Amino acid sequence: MSPDVSVILPRVLIVSRRSLRKNKFVDFVGEYHLDLVVGYGAVPVIVPRVSGVHMLLDSFEPIHGVLLCEGEDVDPSLYEAETSNLSREELEEIRRIHASDTAIDREKDSIELRLAKLCLERNIPYLGICRGSQVLNVASGGTLYQDIEKEVSKKIHESQRVKHMDYDNYDGHRHVVKVVENTPLHDWFRDSLEEDKMEILVNSYHHQGVNKLAQRFVPMAFAPDGLIEGFYDPDACNPEEGKFIMGLQFHPERMRQDDTDKFDYPGCPRAYQEFVKAVIVYQKKLNSSSTSVPRLLKLDQAMEKKRKNIVRSFFLARNIYTTGQRMNPSKESELQAGAEFLESNTALSLQQENRLKQMGATVRNAGSYIERLRMNEEREDLAKNVMGKMSVEQLSDLLSFYHMMGQICSEVLDRKLNGIVHGIGS
Repeated sequence: MSPDVSVILPRVLIVSRRSLRKNKFVDFVGEYHLDLVVGYGAVPVIVPRVSGVHMLLDSFEPIHGVLLCEGEDVDPSLYEAETSNLSREELEEIRRIHASDTAIDREKDSIELRLAKLCLERNIPYLGICRGSQVLNVASGGTLYQDIEKEVSKKIHESQRVKHMDYDNYDGHRHVVKVVENTPLHDWFRDSLEEDKMEILVNSYHHQGVNKLAQRFVPMAFAPDGLIEGFYDPDACNPEEGKFIMGLQFHPERMRQDDTDKFDYPGCPRAYQEFVKAVIVYQKKLNSSSTSVPRLLKLDQAMEKKRKNIVRSFFLARNIYTTGQRMNPSKESELQAGAEFLESNTALSLQQENRLKQMGATVRNAGSYIERLRMNEEREDLAKNVMGKMSVEQLSDLLSFYHMMGQICSEVLDRKLNGIVHGIGS
């Protein structure tokens, strides 16, 4: 017996990071992230970074939240890397200095970008830490610096330069960021900020960062070198309503005092707390919408026979339209039920009724469908040529858009047809 969805704790998907240990790959997720998610009332569901998982994400439903964190550099081909002025020698030097981070993991990129776009499409709560913030920005159309030292630090005065990572002091490294007023970050760290400085010390570990911030986002913090250290979507950040879309380049979960679990500031865990709060509300809204779907109307024998005739009529018409084949004259009478159903429906506006009558006439004379299909072939060929010149990322965005529109149309059509069936039974 399947458990009641109303008593299942909300599920937060976290993608693992791959590491080589004893000549074998091991998938892992930092325990600080897991502790905070569990501590605030959600269940972490680890998505393994293995080949093909990006095609199996439907199997991880229901998804109530997504937390993306550490990992290698995002593949530069996924954003406007061609605008970089880095030379081949500079790129080779970057790969040598940051060897553990510059090994591109395209499978992880694919999994995480799909999840990020899913969150943006369905307003699923999303928290991105470090790499997770970069993935969110790229998924929304933003770009990244391939290397902060080469593309930012060398262009500014030495006094403004920031050390964003320290390989020898991962947990203890801190640098200053200035918090932007009237943002969630300002609210969380308010009691720790001096009014004239608005600064906190953060832990970070990255050599890349946000270059062009996607249009939907607003910055929440800046490093002295101008790099954005945190951003959010103000139109999708209200935990009480189940909304939360945010990226933090620094690591609040690691900002703890030496040899203790005590945070540097009371505001450090708030991103996780508010994220899980949104996840819990999102789950309740999702459960409510799934349980409020009206039950199908039970028809008597006569009405059920009529329904089957109508469905059969539409089925035949669809086959004629999609295959382009003419119908056996002996079966043309079977189209009559569908035509009469379309023409007799009066629970619509005059304009809709006229359109349905036209559709009914078309069902009777299915040859017009074939002609329209032939006329569309040229347009389809043109569309294929255009899409053939599009990048994989552009095609992925286009597919996601039409998938979303298909879901919306399906839901609206179901409601309309349900209303029509109720009208027949009354």
